[in-house]
Amino acid sequence: MKRLITVMLLAMFSMGTLTACNTMAGAGKDIEKAGDKIEDKAEDCKDGKC
Repeated sequence: MKRLITVMLLAMFSMGTLTACNTMAGAGKDIEKAGDKIEDKAEDCKDGKC
């Protein structure tokens, strides 16, 4: 019984970790896109087109 509980807890922890990695990767991509837009806008303002 202890072995079953240990395996179940390990499986649940592993699924949570993998899901968190995918979520963080998606958030990183979104933040990167926002940073690119801010950088583009800053370049436009630097050239006096703001």
